[in-house]
Amino acid sequence: MRVVNRESFLNNVTANLHRPRRTKGVKRPQWSVRPQHEVLAGLSQDELVDVLAKQCEVIHTDFKRTNRDGLAGVLKSVIEGYDGKAIIASSDSRNEDYGLNDVYQKLQDNGLDVHLWDETKGKENQVFAERADVGITFSDITLAESGTVTLFNNKYNGRSISLMPRTYIAIIPKSTIVPRMTQAAEQIHHANEQGHDVVSCVSFVTGPSNSADIEMNLIVGVHGPVEVTYIVVDD
Repeated sequence: MRVVNRESFLNNVTANLHRPRRTKGVKRPQWSVRPQHEVLAGLSQDELVDVLAKQCEVIHTDFKRTNRDGLAGVLKSVIEGYDGKAIIASSDSRNEDYGLNDVYQKLQDNGLDVHLWDETKGKENQVFAERADVGITFSDITLAESGTVTLFNNKYNGRSISLMPRTYIAIIPKSTIVPRMTQAAEQIHHANEQGHDVVSCVSFVTGPSNSADIEMNLIVGVHGPVEVTYIVVDD
């Protein structure tokens, strides 16, 4: 990622604060109390799956669990349950690892309209997503506490996939499940520190769209997918 105008921006900030800019000697504080690390601490991966499954009941999200061999069958069943005719999915490299390319090809052979996100087609991806019945992506980091999937949006995985279709399916490798937002932020921070490419847009999606703005009455399916399914895959 290319950073531009950083020096002039920081100099302008410190000038308006009426103090000299500090360019060295800055260290992260060592807090004596770190309660954010205590939530769900010490749970096994399977125990975190149980926490996630229970939270899905709270966030009005269907929960499925399978292994790689069973994923194709579960995915097709969920799509059929959503009466999915038009499907948009990320062109994730994991599609091949989890056998999804074969699934998508078979769905097309059966007359369904399947579109994998194509960075060369620009706006066309969003137009398809807007009329799609089902959007499908992998979760990159999954927060058990809140039932949130973390999506690294890039040229292979546009935000529209999880936002615009009528329904949404998140495929969750069990290894991606962490206790809460604390661990997700740490993973992203450490990746950045180690020089790995980190996407500029990270989406945190928790179940179907909903709002309680009007008289605190929760309405599900207001401005995005009205139904959501999480499929945890033992990997």
